[in-house]
Amino acid sequence: MGKALIIGCGGVASVAIHKCCQNSDVFEHICIASRTLSKCDALKAKLQPNTATRITTAQVNADDVNELIALIRDYRPDVVLNLALPYQDLTIMEACLATKTHYVDTANYEPEDTAKFEYSWQWAYRERFEQAGITALLGSGFDPGVTGVFSAYALKHHFDEIHYLDILDCNGGDHGYPFATNFNPEINIREVSAKGSYWQDGKWIETEPMEIKRVYDFEGVGQKDMYLLHHEEIESLALNLPGIRRIRFFMTFGQSYLTHLKCLENVGMTSIQPIEYEGKQIVPLQFLRAVLPDPASLGPRTVGKTNIGCIFQGVKDGNPKRYYLYNVCDHQECYREVGSQAISYTTGVPAMIGAMMILQGKWNKPGVHNIEEFDPDPFMDALNRWGLPWKESFDPVLVD
Repeated sequence: MGKALIIGCGGVASVAIHKCCQNSDVFEHICIASRTLSKCDALKAKLQPNTATRITTAQVNADDVNELIALIRDYRPDVVLNLALPYQDLTIMEACLATKTHYVDTANYEPEDTAKFEYSWQWAYRERFEQAGITALLGSGFDPGVTGVFSAYALKHHFDEIHYLDILDCNGGDHGYPFATNFNPEINIREVSAKGSYWQDGKWIETEPMEIKRVYDFEGVGQKDMYLLHHEEIESLALNLPGIRRIRFFMTFGQSYLTHLKCLENVGMTSIQPIEYEGKQIVPLQFLRAVLPDPASLGPRTVGKTNIGCIFQGVKDGNPKRYYLYNVCDHQECYREVGSQAISYTTGVPAMIGAMMILQGKWNKPGVHNIEEFDPDPFMDALNRWGLPWKESFDPVLVD
């Protein structure tokens, strides 16, 4: 059916590429492009003998717009799936504009020198993408991503208005290390060490990092401590859910993780401000990333499950209603299927589905759009088919 250029070859990209190769009717040809060509070639060698999808590889510096443009013009994909770092979103979007190619990513742009998570930089491209007649689909991971699709589905099928939304992200996995992150350490630590915030009554309420704690009993995992964080999908959902009064995002953390993180913060290792070391400028957080375990290596040793979902409260036909949509994913089942732990799996599968929605023409709206702006039904069907079946409850326990 089409060709996809996949930029990035880390843990999430590996899952998405595995899934593209399982879905050869849609992904007839893919090109895996990364700064490190050997990683792309190794993945191709592993997958090509067992798929009808034709795989090619390329080396590209995703910080260089001209290199990206040259690659896109040479390969001529129908869609570019950006699974590189969030710092590179804008250069890849610029290249897609120059070549009039559809664009999909999983996380919003972040400036490398500031821990700031917001969509303003990417939303500034709306008019240019619309005029070019191409679609940019933002945030096709799990959170953001599936959580937005869940919200659109709940509004379409179960509510006249959604008033309260709590997004709960629980990782009950155990990898055996005293301290490691389940996705890019630099991005993960920037996210959790930033100030928290939630949206209520038309404005942002800011909190100190990890200030608000709740305990929740998750199916498949059990009781876990969870903490309120800022997360980018709150920003778009606040605009796209009519009648919404409050949106919060919670993520679970174990005590060992929090203790190690506090110690690293106290000694300056989570800083993103450059320091001089032996005559060179280094960023402490980037050095820390280099010494921590590679998230892609955690698959064989991680056991347990994730549980990620949305609890909605609102009204239907004048009556109050509550509704819970969620997915439970097993780390070891993911590893047996694609060689990855569940954190990468729950992001990589929706990334493939988002690109599939574009290639199939089911989602086709020129401009820059967040995932909840499209019809959720085909995406929800694809989640069940491609490894992330969803569950629902009509009487969930609420978060106070």
